[in-house]
Amino acid sequence: MAVGLGVLRLPPALFWSMTPRELQAALRGLLGPAVCDAPPPRSVLAQLMTRFPDG
Repeated sequence: MAVGLGVLRLPPALFWSMTPRELQAALRGLLGPAVCDAPPPRSVLAQLMTRFPDG
């Protein structure tokens, strides 16, 4: 909410009617592409799962 209303200065009605994909596109237009738009490689995911197991 802080980003949509404060940074992008969207009116509340417009913010709440946006889809997550539309919000992402608006942020990309403001900030440029995200560094990690792609999912992590399987090896990195495996390391994270080992380091931070569920449960």
